[in-house]
Amino acid sequence: MSTDKNRATAAAILPLVGGPGNILSIAHCMTRLRIGLRDRTLVQDEALKALPAVLGVVEDDTYQIVLGPGTVARVTPELEALVAEERAKAPAPEAPHPVTADELAAQGAALKQAQKAKNSTPFKLFLRRVANIFVPLIPALIGCGIIAGLNGLLTNFGWLPALVPALAAMASGFMSLIAVFVGYNTAKEFGGTPVLGGAVAAIIVFPGVAKIDAFGQHLSPGQGGVLGALAAALLAVYVEKWCRRWVPEALDVLVTPTLTVLLSGLVTLFGLMFLAGEASHAIGTFATWLLATGGAFAGLVLGGLFLPLVMLGLHQALIPIHTTLIEQTGYTVLLPILAMAGAGQVGAAIAVYYRLPRNGSLRRTIKSALPAGFLGVGEPLIYGVSLPLGRPFVTACVGGAAGGAFIGLFNQLGVAFGSTAIGPSGWALFPLLNGKAGLGATIAIYAGGLAVGYAVGFLATYFFGFTKQMLLDLNTDPEPDPAAATATDTTSPAPDTAKEPALS
Repeated sequence: MSTDKNRATAAAILPLVGGPGNILSIAHCMTRLRIGLRDRTLVQDEALKALPAVLGVVEDDTYQIVLGPGTVARVTPELEALVAEERAKAPAPEAPHPVTADELAAQGAALKQAQKAKNSTPFKLFLRRVANIFVPLIPALIGCGIIAGLNGLLTNFGWLPALVPALAAMASGFMSLIAVFVGYNTAKEFGGTPVLGGAVAAIIVFPGVAKIDAFGQHLSPGQGGVLGALAAALLAVYVEKWCRRWVPEALDVLVTPTLTVLLSGLVTLFGLMFLAGEASHAIGTFATWLLATGGAFAGLVLGGLFLPLVMLGLHQALIPIHTTLIEQTGYTVLLPILAMAGAGQVGAAIAVYYRLPRNGSLRRTIKSALPAGFLGVGEPLIYGVSLPLGRPFVTACVGGAAGGAFIGLFNQLGVAFGSTAIGPSGWALFPLLNGKAGLGATIAIYAGGLAVGYAVGFLATYFFGFTKQMLLDLNTDPEPDPAAATATDTTSPAPDTAKEPALS
């Protein structure tokens, strides 16, 4: 996208979310523009969905507009700039008018709708905060992962040997310090001073920890990984908040940072690093054992349940697990299996397209969302197609289960592979694949899994995704194409018959 087009997209979105005065916050993740709203009732959902750049909308703790990877990172700063410009031009506010009971009731109803109970449980809120720690790291994980894959190719083929060490440094530098970034983001997310969280987490990767004994053994630099960094920084937040309450204000600038790093650091060195290291080792051992012994069944379950996990928000719990596996082995074996859920979703959407030939509106939605679906961005197809229809969502899960079983079977046969980064799936995962069996075999197996997911998702939806009544109700066009209507009018021999609906 050009800068002008990104700005035009932002300018089109701004009035449809209620203008700059209705925006409390602006942020983005891999695919979604996340907007905090003052009044949910001012948002024009259907008009937003009709914008060419918008792939779908999702309502959660923030209002989320799905723009797709790459696009969202370019549109977000343009929207922020527009909001700042509009607020700078706004006239001085008038004296506030008394708020009526009806206005309060309307705002209360909007807030209640936005904060649905199912998305506000303590457990889900905690998972969302954990996701907020790791999501900002995904671009670096992707970039370093692709460089690692390129470096592997050069090494295997013996090309450009002088460049290999440089690429290795680029690929590994971020991963060697990822604990510091996790600590920084953890403190920021939970209300502490970010740099103190990073400072405590940095203890984990400091080479000098090898001289320290804990639980009868020498510590290893990096022991505990991201789980240890998360726990250490979270402890630092609570220590810092405790100090803020009890340390005199005149001494706060000296005493609070010192006590935060000292107390949290000692607990990290003589407790958290060992415990987190054991937990990380258990996660890696369990994932390897699970796929080596029950690969096909494990893949079937994981691939089949991932879409429901996404709907419930529980998939966020997998982010630290993926990151831990990448730290330990260089790739996460779980992501290619979970990516099969997207393949089942794509196959199901194609089946819906062919089963409802008269529903032009739904077919247009599918055609616009399928390219993103092939690249692993599933929200438009989930929220715009399969989930509202019901049964196709279930058959999409069947396709994901079949693709997951295919990948899991090869893990069980000893061909283990995974993704060197988290975030992408679908075709976008190909550059991030890595495994012990060689790049050719790895790519072939992953492509085979996608093909199985597409095919089973399509067949399950085509034959079992609709009841007879659903086909009767849905196989009509609620929004006829104006061009088609014009063509019908010009070719109809009599005006009266043109007004009658088709019966065939």
